[in-house]
Amino acid sequence: MTLNEKIKHILIEDLNLEDITVEEIGDEEPLFGDGLGLDSLDAVEMAVIVQKHFGVEIKDMEEGRPALQSVQSLADFITDKQGK
Repeated sequence: MTLNEKIKHILIEDLNLEDITVEEIGDEEPLFGDGLGLDSLDAVEMAVIVQKHFGVEIKDMEEGRPALQSVQSLADFITDKQGK
């Protein structure tokens, strides 16, 4: 399983996203707004999820906003942080 697929599985399970499959989430699809439709509460929960599953901390919204744009941006963020 790729990192992107793992992120998609975790998002669906931990955020209780119903009626959506891993295959329906595009790597570059926006996670918020017109994309997956996540909101600010989901962003907070995602920061916890990222730390829990990947051991990577999103310190603040300045760091989190670009990281949480899409599955790909989140995967890039996790890869970058784990490499340091």
